[in-house]
Parts: sequence; structure tokens; C-alpha cells
Amino acid sequence: MIFSKSELSDLYIKKGYSVARIAQNYSSSEHKINYWLKKYNITKRSISDAMYLKRNPDGDPFRFSYPSTLDGVKLLGMGLGLYWGEGNKADKNSVRLGNTDPSLINKYIDFLIKICQVNPDKLRFGLQIFSDTDPGIALNYWVKIIGFPRKQFLPKVIVTPTRGMGSYKKKSEYGVLTVYFHNKKLKNLLMSMLN
Repeated sequence: MIFSKSELSDLYIKKGYSVARIAQNYSSSEHKINYWLKKYNITKRSISDAMYLKRNPDGDPFRFSYPSTLDGVKLLGMGLGLYWGEGNKADKNSVRLGNTDPSLINKYIDFLIKICQVNPDKLRFGLQIFSDTDPGIALNYWVKIIGFPRKQFLPKVIVTPTRGMGSYKKKSEYGVLTVYFHNKKLKNLLMSMLN
């Protein structure tokens, strides 16, 4: 089968079909599809990009847009500042932030939903507590405070042994809540904005 450049561009770039899918749909071989891609100088996706596309067939699960109101600009600045100061930047594939302060957590969630336009159903939450805190009470507290259902929380609460008396108890009475959004593209975007 012979493809025109526009036809192959439409399938591979616009529709995001894989080489294997194009070959299967058109009763051709992957070798032949790769031949035409090379002939037309259509850049092939990296393995990482191909996996991202496979996991997100409907496009990015976020729609970041620069805010047009003063309140939006403030939220953008606050969200970036929170991520810069409190976020986990070591994980290359997700945007994570953990804290004990419910107001801080809620503001960060607002940033993800209103500025990054993350689907709230895609957010996940993890809880870490000390061994002298009741996991059920802590979990119920955070469910009520952030207003997300239990099903969006990781199934296991991480319990850290208490190390003697200290001032930690008042600060982390209900543990550390971590907000997760697994998306490499958003992670890279936020990091580029911080740099």
C-alpha cells in the first residue's frame, strides 16, 4: 500500500495512531509504515511519547491556561510557590505535594483544578501518620476537609513509628496528606515555569 504524506500525517500525527495500528488497519506491515514515515520525513514519536499517547488517547488530562483575572494570577503564583516550596520534584512522572496544613492543601488543589484544569477525578491522595494516631480518624478528617471520596485515597495509610515526645503532635495531629497527579507533561510544564 502506498500512502500520501497528508494521509500518513493525518493518521500518525493528527489522530495519534501507532505504527502497529496503521499497519493493522491497512493490512500492511510495520516495516512498510516506517518506510513511508521516513520517506516523508515524518518524525517518529519516542517510546516515552508513544506510551504517554497510549495512556492518554483523548489528549492531555489537563488544560493549562494562563489566567486572565487578578484572582487567577494570584492562584497561579500561589500554586507554583507551593509546588516549589513543598512539592516533590524528584518524581519525574507526577506532580506531588504533601503537607499537614489543610488550608495549604486545599489551595494547592484549587490551583490544580482551576489553573491546570486537572480533572478532579484524576487526583489521588496518600496519608502518612504517626503510630499514635488512629488511621480511621485521620482518614475521615482529610476526606471531610478536602471533600474528595475515600476511593481517591491510596488504599494503604503509611504509619511511621512515634519517636518519643515532641512538638510534632500538634502540627501533624491528622498526619501528612500528599496530593498526587500522575502526569509527566504537567510535571515538565511546572518545572519549566519554575526555572
